[in-house]
Amino acid sequence: MMISEDDGQKNGTEFSGGELVRLRKDLEECTRLAEDRLSRLKYLQSDFDNFRKWAEKEKAGIVTHANENLLRDLLVILDDFELALPSLGTEKNREGMQMVFRKLTKILRDYGLEPIECVGKKFDPNLHEVLCSEPSGKEPGTVLEDLMKGYRLRKKVIRPSKVKIAEHAQAIEK
Repeated sequence: MMISEDDGQKNGTEFSGGELVRLRKDLEECTRLAEDRLSRLKYLQSDFDNFRKWAEKEKAGIVTHANENLLRDLLVILDDFELALPSLGTEKNREGMQMVFRKLTKILRDYGLEPIECVGKKFDPNLHEVLCSEPSGKEPGTVLEDLMKGYRLRKKVIRPSKVKIAEHAQAIEK
């Protein structure tokens, strides 16, 4: 905005040439200061948004980590159920135990826990841990038996499957 000498004569107020120059400089300084502060405010707002996003991500990571530890501890109970159920045979408590087992597996599944299916698949060191091998007519490296079930929590392996894999039948004969 430009101030002319005619502006200085409005409302009966008169400005000298020096005062007009000083007012223009003050106006330019105030405008520069306002733009500088607006720029700083925009950077501050951006930094705050980045911090808020980081804090939300950090919080989600903490919750996920806590759930992971809890679910890893509960896997022991799940393993015990899987071992105990076949041994119950025709006992009258078997049906109740199966119901508790189904409820537990449903709750764990709702939290993102899923078993790693491996029998008949190719060995993957990211998903499996080899405990032993056995001569077989199947392709070497094929998982023959799941000795201890592995689990993922939302695509992250929290316990690898402990497996028996196939090896060449001739390798043992030599």
